[in-house]
Amino acid sequence: MGIVQWVPWWFAVVGFAALAGVSALSPLSLIGVAAGIAYLVVSSLLLALGLRRRGAARFGQANIVTATRSVLVGLITAIVVSSFTESVSTPLLVSLSAIALALDGVDGYVARRTSSESELGAQFDMEVDAFLLLVLSVYCGPIVGWWVLAFGLMRYAFVAAGLVLAWMRTPLPPRYWRKAVAAICGVALTVVASRLFPEVVAMGVALAALALLVESFARDVTWLTRTHLSRVNRSGIRLVSTEEASTEEA
Repeated sequence: MGIVQWVPWWFAVVGFAALAGVSALSPLSLIGVAAGIAYLVVSSLLLALGLRRRGAARFGQANIVTATRSVLVGLITAIVVSSFTESVSTPLLVSLSAIALALDGVDGYVARRTSSESELGAQFDMEVDAFLLLVLSVYCGPIVGWWVLAFGLMRYAFVAAGLVLAWMRTPLPPRYWRKAVAAICGVALTVVASRLFPEVVAMGVALAALALLVESFARDVTWLTRTHLSRVNRSGIRLVSTEEASTEEA
């Protein structure tokens, strides 16, 4: 494995050390620590394999920012899982989430400024966003209701649909609104997690953000469906044209 492919593991080691620091500030259960370590190991492994598959020559500054966010998500995962058996620090959770969300707007900017945009970097960024929404929605479930799991599960339902329907895996066109909605949902869940607002206000914020997320996914599914049907229609037309040509030649 080349030097570039080892970089994700350096961040994993940083994450392991950070878990020790977090445990000094907020009680972490053994299963919480295990969940945080599992996230750091699996995410680092997948990123290393992606870099190797693409023969990446350098890790890139934007990926460094995203990897830093990924470490924060590992810490948040440990806190959220621990929250079911321990009295964890809500301010610490909210602070880590706020930093991760703030950095979400930095990696894309760095990628554009350094002309280092890549398909892998975009995928890495999206998966970190998706998992952050998942763990935050798990934490917010006892606060406003388990319906908030829709925030975290929607992305994975979309991926599961792609495993069944090949046309659902068609690359989507870049869309800034998709990224903005993910950030809005992260902010909304962090607001709910903070417990600083009355339950009715927190629920209203979450519902508004969820509506935006549903709209964003619906738009992508609509685009994929139309693209698929268009391809099917064109294939049918080409098949008919070929048959007609064969008939005329006969």
